[in-house]
Amino acid sequence: MAEGPRSHVSARRAPNALTNFMFHTVKQVRAAVSLVRPEAVRALACQRITIGLVAASRGGYAELEDFLIPPGAPHEARFEPMNTLYRAGDPGTPEHVDLVLYEHGLPCPHGAFPYRRTDPQSTVAEILRTKEELALPLARQYPVFRRAVVERTIHAVACENALFAVVTSLPNAVPSLFELPWAVGEFASDTAFLTVNQIRMAFMIAAACGKEIGFVHQKAEMLSIAAGAFGWRALARELVGKIPLGGGIIPKGAIAFAGTFLVGKGLEAYHHARAPLTKAERDEVYEEAYERGKMVAESFSKESARLR
Repeated sequence: MAEGPRSHVSARRAPNALTNFMFHTVKQVRAAVSLVRPEAVRALACQRITIGLVAASRGGYAELEDFLIPPGAPHEARFEPMNTLYRAGDPGTPEHVDLVLYEHGLPCPHGAFPYRRTDPQSTVAEILRTKEELALPLARQYPVFRRAVVERTIHAVACENALFAVVTSLPNAVPSLFELPWAVGEFASDTAFLTVNQIRMAFMIAAACGKEIGFVHQKAEMLSIAAGAFGWRALARELVGKIPLGGGIIPKGAIAFAGTFLVGKGLEAYHHARAPLTKAERDEVYEEAYERGKMVAESFSKESARLR
């Protein structure tokens, strides 16, 4: 029987699961960093979101509107979003809205969201979980979503930075896998990526908080992030030398997570309270975030080991 084509294929080894995992990681990271352009964040955040309201009385409608836009908000902060809220049956209500919110206690059909008077944050969580792609513009337009979206943004970017630190530290990585200049095993060279991703986070947090977005508008935040980056190398080398976990991979991931998380919480405090975190608060946030970062990095490291 004649030999099939398989016998004439060269012995070149096909990509294994670990290589595919790493390629996928780099693609995710590069896609995320593409949003470091303020105009990209602005375009995403400034989408006009419309919400349909269904209630049994005027009081019910007012309650839904006050949930989305708290009465204590400045007049200008309430005026524009109120133009994107539509009461069912009112003249001029569009055929399509981005989401529909039902008064507490009314039967709520599939695809709409019930307002839970006794637990309004569960309504926020359900909407963000289902309409994840609208999270940033929802937060920018409607204050009730801001804290949750900022927290999700901080955690997501901290995880991205931890993942990047772990993947670029994997032993015996395929040498040709990364063509990016910062994709090498030294944590110090990862600092450029981590810093850029934190700047992207600064844009996203500002957008979620209804602030102007851009290098000029976030100049103070970026200077703070850039200044903090100078401490990354010394901190990484000191802690990696002291903590015998995963041959240095886990500490790198944990440091990347904790440092990014601390930056994010500092930005959150700045936009919500217009005050920086105290030294005691910074120490507490970093310590807790480092422990969380170790768990995140360990899960990434175990996943990569499983795929080898």
